[in-house]
Amino acid sequence: MQLKQYYLGCLSHASYMIGDDETKTAVVVDPQRDIDQYVVDADRAGFTIRHVFLTHFHADFVAGHIELQEKTGAAIHLGAKAEAEFPFEAMADGSVLEFGSVRLKVLETPGHTPEGISIVVFNSKESETHPKAVLTGDTLFIGDVGRPDLMASIGVTAESLASDLYDSLHNKLMRLPDDTLLYPAHGAGSMCGKNLSTDTVSTIGAQRQNNYALQPMAKKDFISLVTSNQPDAPKYFSYDAMLNRQKRETLSEALDHVKALTLAEVETFKTKEDAQLVDCRQPSDFAAAHMIGSLNIELEGMFATWSGTFLDPQKPIIIIADAGTEIEAGLRLGRIGFDRVLGYLENGIRALQENPKLVGYFERESPPLLAEQITGQDAPLVLDVRTPAEFAAGHIPGALNMPLSKLQERLPELPRDRRIVAACRTGSRSATALSVLRIAGLQDTTDLRGGIVAWNGGDRRIEIESVG
Repeated sequence: MQLKQYYLGCLSHASYMIGDDETKTAVVVDPQRDIDQYVVDADRAGFTIRHVFLTHFHADFVAGHIELQEKTGAAIHLGAKAEAEFPFEAMADGSVLEFGSVRLKVLETPGHTPEGISIVVFNSKESETHPKAVLTGDTLFIGDVGRPDLMASIGVTAESLASDLYDSLHNKLMRLPDDTLLYPAHGAGSMCGKNLSTDTVSTIGAQRQNNYALQPMAKKDFISLVTSNQPDAPKYFSYDAMLNRQKRETLSEALDHVKALTLAEVETFKTKEDAQLVDCRQPSDFAAAHMIGSLNIELEGMFATWSGTFLDPQKPIIIIADAGTEIEAGLRLGRIGFDRVLGYLENGIRALQENPKLVGYFERESPPLLAEQITGQDAPLVLDVRTPAEFAAGHIPGALNMPLSKLQERLPELPRDRRIVAACRTGSRSATALSVLRIAGLQDTTDLRGGIVAWNGGDRRIEIESVG
């Protein structure tokens, strides 16, 4: 038996391929939408991908089950409570899929979602009864458990799912042997929990001992614990959760639409079709020159998450990028199902050289200059767009905390008669915030170069908020 983990850092997402050397059969679990790596590895090992499992309908990315079925003919397997537009095999609690030395036993583990399952993996050449591993999807993470609050928009309460989650953990997963390897669908950085570890593999025993949510407590206390202090869920989560239920076009079909556009075409699409411009260059390059009305989300890092927060999947999207990165940007948008990408600006920002009226720019504020300004007359408003926890741990005196995830809905709270300096940890989120402010008409704005890290690099004041 072969079990391989694939980890996609920009989405903190883990997927898996399990193969059997005897039957040359392979199963892929929770695949990302760009599936080439699974197909290449299967071909290299002489495997045929015959099955694809989703542990649940993921909210933070579009899974590649449709792509794998079209490419390989693999059967799609979902939990028995799942409802989908495409044909699938419903896997009830205790269902088994066996091939060669591999036996996969399904446990229904609702809690993060109603249809969630976990997959217990046995290698019969080692033991018929002692599991080798368990793939827990978003039910159990390393250091955390799945958040139960994402289904509220369709009428499923967080408290009800938290109760199910408690039962799934204690009556199913915690009954596995301590040495069972634990493979979740996400790691640190995912919005699907609040305390995920950077580790990508653990054991049931280690989690029994160290996971805060698995410590002895009454169910009511568990429900209170896991329904509080969850991070803000990006607004695209509900869109992706529904998309994963649907029969839709494949990623390759979506990327076929991504082509070079002239500046005239970009202007036409922007005017006549309300196309959204996303500039995925580095913040320093965006500050030096950008197309007025564009949103800056740096390609490196959490590009997909912030794109899903600020872009509308129902409106056309045009990419402005460094040469050679345009298709990568389209791919990352496709991973979250934002398929209405019309193309990218041919020659990037250089296309604007003969059109200075279309170009915006700004000087990023240095920490020493900002330190002088906030103590003088007409002091600017420092807008800290980090999370509340980051803000409480230390911020610039007098700063207003408005997390980036909440910025659009809280724009009316910002003054129109005062200069604003956006700040974050290093300058990436603040550049996104600044582009949002300028699109909204707040032009007397800039951001802090280097962020709070740079601010802390000098002998400058910082305020810390007491907690509790």
